[in-house]
Amino acid sequence: MSNDIINPDLVPQRILRGGDKMPAIGMGTFGSDRFSAEDIAAAVKGAAEVGFRLFDCAAVYGNEHLIGEVFEDIMKSGIKREELFITSKVWNDMHGKGDVMLSCAKTLKDLRLDYIDLYFVHWPFRNFHPKGAPPDYHNKDARPFSIEQYMETWYQMERLQKAGYVKHIGASNMTIPKLKELIKYATIMPSAIEMELHPCFQQPELFKFVLDHGIQPIGFCPIGSPTRPDRDKTSEDYIDIEDPVIVEIAKAHNVHPAVICIKWAVQRGQTPIPFSIYRNEYASNLRCAVEDPLTEEEMKKIEGVDKNCRLIKGQVFLWEGAKDWTDLWDVNGEITK
Repeated sequence: MSNDIINPDLVPQRILRGGDKMPAIGMGTFGSDRFSAEDIAAAVKGAAEVGFRLFDCAAVYGNEHLIGEVFEDIMKSGIKREELFITSKVWNDMHGKGDVMLSCAKTLKDLRLDYIDLYFVHWPFRNFHPKGAPPDYHNKDARPFSIEQYMETWYQMERLQKAGYVKHIGASNMTIPKLKELIKYATIMPSAIEMELHPCFQQPELFKFVLDHGIQPIGFCPIGSPTRPDRDKTSEDYIDIEDPVIVEIAKAHNVHPAVICIKWAVQRGQTPIPFSIYRNEYASNLRCAVEDPLTEEEMKKIEGVDKNCRLIKGQVFLWEGAKDWTDLWDVNGEITK
């Protein structure tokens, strides 16, 4: 047996609504426009070999058809479907009446699955950004958040869960004001939320809010996403893995600073979904969850490095008349109209 393999039974588990378990760390599959679908599918295969069981997918990533072939091979190799935890997401252009059902059906076909463990509304907007369009492109039909439109989408998500096509439903890229509206009208509560979480962007208020409401946070960009698309980079961004506190703790543990970011995430209670196509990196990511935990003092030190630095700003989804990307995130404490 290769020495980079981790027994999946050793990976901590999160308990979702109804008692279902989800691994406390997963494998992301968004290639940030820098890696091919073939590269990512190969990484999923390798990640399953080293012990990953949670894989975070999405229709818009354009690689689910190849990842589905890998899932089929994985299950033929002896890993049972119930040992895997697969997530996916409905994209912004499929929020209309009946479209969510169609989107889920295509994802199930592409991933070669009978059900999805957790299905998300990817963004709370119907604003579509064409592939290849410049970052400052504004869709003339883009509109601010509408709870009426969002609930039309959410009720279709609820139908999917009731029909057994998905086991759990979740939200993504939300704010406290938007979640309050969702909770007010939902008949099935979200089991999880995907949100940007890393040491320089800890979102403590939202993090506490979702935990208080029984919603499991899944954190993307757990190491600060150094390979994120160029459109999402600004000169004001902090680099988590270069933060002096992170670097100091990494030296004490004799590991790369990225490892510390992931350890912190797992121990804090969120589920990080780091991405890499390199076996040594994703094997190391998984090992973070089971070996050499951070001390309480180290966790406290990392809590102090928060810079409130959002990296994935979503500015490509802005509507005409919006001030800037902060309008997407309700920075004044109420939904921006």
